Amino acid sequence: MTFQFAIGDTVEVLDEPIKGVVVGMVGNTITIETTDGFPLNFEANQLVKLGAEIKVSNLEAFRVQKEKDKPLKKRKSVPKPKERNAPKMEVDLHIHQLTNQTRGLSNFDILNIQLDTAKRQLEFAMNKKIQKVVFIHGVGAGVLKEELKYLFGRYDNVTSYDADYKKYGLGATEVYIKQA
Repeated sequence: MTFQFAIGDTVEVLDEPIKGVVVGMVGNTITIETTDGFPLNFEANQLVKLGAEIKVSNLEAFRVQKEKDKPLKKRKSVPKPKERNAPKMEVDLHIHQLTNQTRGLSNFDILNIQLDTAKRQLEFAMNKKIQKVVFIHGVGAGVLKEELKYLFGRYDNVTSYDADYKKYGLGATEVYIKQA
């Protein structure tokens, strides 16, 4: 499968809310500059060109229409007591858990991927009314831990502290989300 990209093309990353402009290409690796101004590398098969004509067969269109026509199940918005006391959610922020391809990523890129994941998972927990989330960041130099502390401090309803030392050592931070 060949991918046709040119410098200046506007692209989006599949399965990620990242949009940018192609600024470089080496082999199958495409460098884009995001709308926030950060250069990121992706494999060509991870990108989709915007404004390009998308070809969809009638069979695919029929399947999508059939899926849309299915009746939606009603959901209850109030969590049951059992769910409120459910075990806490764990998010492993080690880069090898977040992406298959780390080659070519700078420490800055890795940190941003980890922080974006942490923010996305924290907001997911808030939306799902999960009260406790453990972010596993490892010990390292402590840069990610400090950045997470700063991120969690930006939320009024979030309290963060070191996670259970017996289970995680010094490499995890637990947050408690105060429910409204």
